[in-house]
Parts: sequence; structure tokens; C-alpha cells
Amino acid sequence: MVNTPPLSRETLFTILDAVKDPEVPVISIVELGIVRDARATDGGVTITITPTYSGCPAMHTIAQDIRAALAVYGVDEVRIETVHAPAWTTDWIGPEAREKLRAFGIAPPGPVDHEGGLVALTRRRQAVSCPYCGSPRTELKSEFGSTACKAIHVCLACRQPFDEFKPL
Repeated sequence: MVNTPPLSRETLFTILDAVKDPEVPVISIVELGIVRDARATDGGVTITITPTYSGCPAMHTIAQDIRAALAVYGVDEVRIETVHAPAWTTDWIGPEAREKLRAFGIAPPGPVDHEGGLVALTRRRQAVSCPYCGSPRTELKSEFGSTACKAIHVCLACRQPFDEFKPL
């Protein structure tokens, strides 16, 4: 039996970049910013993640997908460590991932209002541009879309309905 050295942090992040978010499959869990750390030892791998919000129903699926992705590379011992502080924010979604959201038909999140402490899933927001035609003439139809972190809008210019990834 040949003993191979543990995978590097960079390699682990590359592997995890192939794991797509189950609710927004156009971006990876790395691009979404929920993977906080990845480290390997001779005893296995520890992946540190932060949920997008408390009670996010996708976290169980994400943990299973992480284990499955690492199993392809022969990693059987995987520890998923969930941390809640600092709290995840849409500010952790990078520019390339925001563009992927827009191209997929989801308005990327706007700037986060860091005032006041608690984050509300419903609140007054700035105008949201249509991801299809770019028009700022849009109308909020529902504070909650297919998931709690999205809202439903309709574009008044092209009449296309679309999701907005809420700034959190």
C-alpha cells in the first residue's frame, strides 16, 4: 500500500469548487462563499462551512455533496464543521459568481445594509435591475421566491419574471 500525502488546501478548494449549490446550481459552494476553510491531515479532511442563514434547508444536501466530491478523490474521512460567526453575507459572493447569477436569470444581490444588527428577510430595497434586459423598471411581486433568500420580481420593460438573490 502506498501512503499518499494529504491534499493541499488549494486542491481541496478546487475539488469543492465543483460542488454546486443545490438551490442555485449555476454557482459553486466556494463561489457562494459558504466554504470557509478546508484542511487535510493523515486522519482525513475537515471542511468548515457557514450557512447562508440559520435553518437553510440546503445545508444537509451540501454536506452530502461535499462528502461525495471528496470520495471521488479517495477521501473517506470527512468532518463537516459548521460555524455561524461571522454570519454569512451576500458580500462574500464574488463578481464572477454575481455575473453567473445574472446570466442564469437571477438578479444578483445589491449592497448589504450593515446597520442595525439583525438581518431581515423582508425590507425596503433599492430598485432591482432585470437580469434579462437590464431595465431598472421592475416590480416586486413577492418577498419570497423559490427559496427564502430570493424574491420574485417582474420587469416592466420586457415583462419577464425573475428571481432576485436578496442582499443579506
